[in-house]
Amino acid sequence: MSHAAVPLCVDLDGTLIHADLLVETCVALLRKNPLYLFLLPWWLLRGKAHLKAQVASRVLLNHAALPFHRELLQWLADERREGRQIWLCTASNQRLAEAVALHLQLFDGVLASSDTLNLSGKQKAEMLVAKFGNRAFDYCGNDTVDLHVWSVSRGGVVVNAHGDLEQRARQVTDVYRTFGSPGHQVRALCRLLRPHQWAKNALLFVPVAAAHRIVDPTALGHAGLAFLAFCLCASSVYVLNDMLDVEADRQHPRKSQRPFASGALPLKAGFALIPLLLLATAGIAWLLPVQFGLTLGGYYLLTLAYTLGVKQLVIVDVLCLAALYTIRIVAGAAAVAVPLSLWLLLFSLFLFLSLALVKRFAELQVMQRQGKLEAAGRGYRLDDLALLESLGTGAGYMCVLVLALYINNPVVEKLYRHPEVLWALCPLMLYWITRVWVVSHRGLMHDDPVMFALRDRASLVIGVLGAIVIWAAT
Repeated sequence: MSHAAVPLCVDLDGTLIHADLLVETCVALLRKNPLYLFLLPWWLLRGKAHLKAQVASRVLLNHAALPFHRELLQWLADERREGRQIWLCTASNQRLAEAVALHLQLFDGVLASSDTLNLSGKQKAEMLVAKFGNRAFDYCGNDTVDLHVWSVSRGGVVVNAHGDLEQRARQVTDVYRTFGSPGHQVRALCRLLRPHQWAKNALLFVPVAAAHRIVDPTALGHAGLAFLAFCLCASSVYVLNDMLDVEADRQHPRKSQRPFASGALPLKAGFALIPLLLLATAGIAWLLPVQFGLTLGGYYLLTLAYTLGVKQLVIVDVLCLAALYTIRIVAGAAAVAVPLSLWLLLFSLFLFLSLALVKRFAELQVMQRQGKLEAAGRGYRLDDLALLESLGTGAGYMCVLVLALYINNPVVEKLYRHPEVLWALCPLMLYWITRVWVVSHRGLMHDDPVMFALRDRASLVIGVLGAIVIWAAT
């Protein structure tokens, strides 16, 4: 009998999509209201089918944005054109499964979990045998639990196989087609942690340099530990942010390639990774002064607030971003136990407020090119572009004003042998701030201006010249 004459039953989670709809909907539910976290265990006590039903009834996913296995979808479409029956057979709740089937317009029917029956493993195998007969259908799956179904199927298609799954499937059925996984998971894990963003934590070394203790090995050691703690803490928040923002990220041209959004990593990996990162952060912070630990805790709470909702509040979000950068400087001073300069804090606050506004400005420009009215997951609209540009340039020039007032302060004469040399920093900063906004205005800005500065040749030259000026003044 040819393959075309045999119905093909296709699993959904991890097979048709690089995701698990139960995890996706749970995250969407928690994004809607974090207090649902206390209801999830209660629903689970009444069975997994009940949990899936309760969650599915409370969320609305954008099924068009799900990370579908494109190669598998193309093959299924080819099989259907040849007259083959294609059935969606999944442990996901019936409401969600039918919505996916309606979107794809590919299946002849849907078999899924009801409000009382979890259609997985043996239950799925029994239902398919009752529907099509023993060894009278082919099955497409991706997990060890699917071995129950393959053992009663005529043939099998293995998707995203890990370990010896394919070999075990071949022992119970005729595997005639395989499809690979979305990519290397170790590489995806590294991208999830965003190590390139760790460069921002170099701000922790600024108080050490400002206190002229850059050659003090003890101070550098403490600053290095603080840097590592902030990197791990920030990565835990990046993971949480990517989990909660996964639906909005899938609508973004660049962010759709992030590990969770693309399906390169399952969302459930985040539930294990976040506590591990926070535990390591706490262990390192324990080695440093209490003031550093308190500052780090404040940083984490503020980033958590930003991730959970502040980022959707117009203006408040950019003030929060500016504060997060400034807190790094406060933490650096606490780690090394050096006095904190209010001039430095004011300079940092205005500078990073300007860069935060650049970030929002660049995001709106992307949305404008896509023909959208507003940024997904943000409170800004396209008609805010001119306002953001005005506010951002003003904040940038304010940081230069703070720098000039600081240089004119009598205290500077006690810290530098040639304080007049520091005036050269003002035109350098004026040029750089203006250039950043000109690049942004032309639509050439990376959506993270700090990362843009670290890769932009002109910005790096300005940074080197600024370091030379400070060295000459010392």
